[in-house]
Amino acid sequence: MTASFVALAKKTTISDCDVDAADLHLLLDPQVKKRGNFSGGVTAEIDPEKCTGCNRCKDACRFLAIENYKSKSGKELCRIDPVTCEGCGVCYLVCKDSAVKVEDAINGQWFVSETRFGPMTHAKLGVAEENSGRLVTLVRDKAGEAASEINENKLIIDGAPGTGCPVIASITGSDYALIVTEPTVSGIHDMERILDVTRHFGVKSGVVVNKYDLNINMTEKIKGVAKNYDSEFIGTIPYDKKVTEAQMKALSVVEYTEEGAVVKSIKQIWEKISSIINVNQ
Repeated sequence: MTASFVALAKKTTISDCDVDAADLHLLLDPQVKKRGNFSGGVTAEIDPEKCTGCNRCKDACRFLAIENYKSKSGKELCRIDPVTCEGCGVCYLVCKDSAVKVEDAINGQWFVSETRFGPMTHAKLGVAEENSGRLVTLVRDKAGEAASEINENKLIIDGAPGTGCPVIASITGSDYALIVTEPTVSGIHDMERILDVTRHFGVKSGVVVNKYDLNINMTEKIKGVAKNYDSEFIGTIPYDKKVTEAQMKALSVVEYTEEGAVVKSIKQIWEKISSIINVNQ
């Protein structure tokens, strides 16, 4: 959906804020112009020469990342499990013996790239690293800088799913949030959660049902839920194998073909959203 909107917008700034599972680059083929490291926490290590085994760090660690062990001299000390550690640094704060050493952790990289539709900002997390609102905010800030450089006032964001910190960082300051759901029980549940978030933050929203024809009755129920949340029902998209074919060609479906109900639906949705938020102004 995001890739299709970008193609229909012709020229815009793009930001892939779903950094946990970034995939917009697969369709937009961004050419990296700038990059940098992202640090969202610290790596911590306990010096056994200074540790007294007081267990202050162990008691304070909410992630259960600190364990006891016996040194060669038989003394019970503390050590940090690097896999379980979340890098919050609380062990460093509570240690009275200056036994904990911390340094900035490199959790991933951010990129500013150029695509056939305009500048794009995105990120890549390191192996087993977790996303945070800080990385999403950084990616969005970079998008704002890129937009200013080309005097562009439109920014299309591919947001993360769910309702957590990365989602809140994705929609903060946005003029409009388009919620794309599917006609299933879990789809409605997830849609209600994000509608709660957009309503809480005062972000105007609309709802689209993807693959609506898989369950017409559920689609009708979604229309009612959207109305209850004062969210506009924007439209539906039918199931179509052309979407998969387009992905295999590394294209958005509106670039891949001009025919078919799915392309017609997406174009109608884009026109409706454009008129709602005056995207061409």
